Amino acid sequence: MPSLYTLSYNKKAANGAGGWASFYSYRPEWMLGMNQYFYTFQDGNLWRHNTNPLRNTFYGAASAASTLTGVFNDMPLQNKLYKTLNLESNDAWAATMVTDIQATGAIEESWFVKKEQSWFGFVRNDGPVGSFTDETQWELRSMNGIGNSISVGGTAAAYNITFDIPIGSIISVGDFLYYAVAPNYDTPVFAGEVTNVSATVITIDSTTQVGTTNPIPAADTFIMYIKDPIAESHGVLGHYCTYTLSLNTTSATELFAVQTEAMKSYP
Repeated sequence: MPSLYTLSYNKKAANGAGGWASFYSYRPEWMLGMNQYFYTFQDGNLWRHNTNPLRNTFYGAASAASTLTGVFNDMPLQNKLYKTLNLESNDAWAATMVTDIQATGAIEESWFVKKEQSWFGFVRNDGPVGSFTDETQWELRSMNGIGNSISVGGTAAAYNITFDIPIGSIISVGDFLYYAVAPNYDTPVFAGEVTNVSATVITIDSTTQVGTTNPIPAADTFIMYIKDPIAESHGVLGHYCTYTLSLNTTSATELFAVQTEAMKSYP
């Protein structure tokens, strides 16, 4: 069942056209304006609005968080990476961001940092991680190759994948390991979470897979990895980006502007 709201209509909008100005979580039995005040009835009681010092509080009870939804749609024919949010506001708001291409991104309220009276936060991408099955996401640039393995041994909780080349320092504990097999090296298969890295050996815990395990073939398997998207902050990729801000407070707050830093994607 869809949520029910009270809608307000503003016939004196700045552009002269009027329109539906906002949605409210309270649902009065009756409402009227009188002597410059707004009154509603709830359970037979009369309530006067805009006089309670506690915001987001109606009929003596705290309401749900305030939310605002908007869209970034500059240069709509170009794919862009939406990297950050800048809030011109008294408070930091929690944010979620969805594009037409990629999975949801988010910025928790505590991730924002206040600089010069504005709140700045990096967009963390929610996926792909783990046993991700949406093949359209593999086209995104979050997966990196390591090389072909020469041997695989150990147990499910401690698979050791050995290479004949130095692994390097880019891969780290907590990354997600995938493999693809010859001859076509098609859709990567999730192998497990990295638990240790040495010069030529990567150890993973395959019990971190969801569902059945996917044993890695013994040799000549191409190994790839994905960094933790929360830590790496790749942003979200899309032609446009819809954002939703939410703030749960009973104090007065103002939101003047929402900005994003977006860079063109070069596939």
